[in-house]
Amino acid sequence: MKILGLDLGTKTLGIAISDSLEITAQGVETFVFKENHLELAISKVKEIVSKEKVKKIVLGYPKHMNGSIGERAKISEQFANQLKDDLKIDVILWDERMTTKQAEKILINANISRQKRKKIIDKMAAVVILQSYLNSK
Repeated sequence: MKILGLDLGTKTLGIAISDSLEITAQGVETFVFKENHLELAISKVKEIVSKEKVKKIVLGYPKHMNGSIGERAKISEQFANQLKDDLKIDVILWDERMTTKQAEKILINANISRQKRKKIIDKMAAVVILQSYLNSK
């Protein structure tokens, strides 16, 4: 069974998936949808969960640097609850502070151009979120 990692934005959903042994995270895609049309993102997640036999989802939880919860974190909570209700699988909210910075650093170190980085940064952030979760187990 696999674990799905997600980085939810206002118009994009970064998607990563673990290997069957739950050791490594690989990027899948950056899914683009109309701003705040989360039902499209939920449909995409359902499709991947079914196709890849996913048993758990790790969703980035965008807390403020001081640990408080803002509007984006509340949207992530609602998204997680909708996924739990629809898919009947565990959805874990995972602290994502600094993951985009980590993802950007990885891409810069790999000499990925700024233009290409912009297209894949959310997918890479999902990889960082999922890998962080996998490493904690």
